[in-house]
Amino acid sequence: MLRDSPYAGVVNRAPVNGADMRRSLRITWAEPGTKLGFWTHFVTQFPAVAFALLWGSPFLVTGVGVAPGTAGVLLTLLVVSGMVCGPLIGYLVGHFPFYRSRLVLGIVGLSATGWAVVLAWPGRVPLPMLVVLILSMAPNTPGSMIAFDYARTFNPVERIGSASGIVNVAGFTASLVVIILVGLVVDVLSPGAYTTEAFRWAFAVQFPIWLLGAVQVLRWRRRARARLAERDSAALVALREGRETSDAPLNRRAPELPRP
Repeated sequence: MLRDSPYAGVVNRAPVNGADMRRSLRITWAEPGTKLGFWTHFVTQFPAVAFALLWGSPFLVTGVGVAPGTAGVLLTLLVVSGMVCGPLIGYLVGHFPFYRSRLVLGIVGLSATGWAVVLAWPGRVPLPMLVVLILSMAPNTPGSMIAFDYARTFNPVERIGSASGIVNVAGFTASLVVIILVGLVVDVLSPGAYTTEAFRWAFAVQFPIWLLGAVQVLRWRRRARARLAERDSAALVALREGRETSDAPLNRRAPELPRP
């Protein structure tokens, strides 16, 4: 039998009308931690999603000339390596919550570096370098879950759902934008037949997306920490030390929660 969490407190279960929902969404979006989660999801998820869902196989088979079976193995490696990265990222987030944004930026830098090397490679990209590219994208999907941790810890329990929904929009929006832009560039540069050069330019569209997302993560990280310092300077100190504050458990129904 499912029961409410004993830490949730008394939750208002009165029917919510449209005006209340809009107000709740405005309040949730106004929270700097929600925006930090939004841009975290935006900047981390799209490389692996765009590659795995659509453009990975055409890029590997037509763009760099690997066999279809090898391309399938590489795409499987992307999934398996992401599964391996998940517990490690979870451990780091749990033990070093103050440095979550550094982990996010590290994941972005790893993926961008892998793609930069592959796209700049003279001639045919060797298979070991393609493996490195796949591994550089492995933390993308589990790393994007850090965004939901921001949504959870910055919002009271009654707004976690709306905060998570706002965050979730970001990564898939970025993924769809990249998928569409890659297709447009390929069609313009090589109409009727995919070429290696067209794929190189097409996948370069990821770099402005990374730059935008990284700048926004840095921007909203600063504002989220400033807001936390205004609310509870002791919580900020505890956060730096990787400790939870005893007066604000994670599932407590409260207007502010301590972890940025």
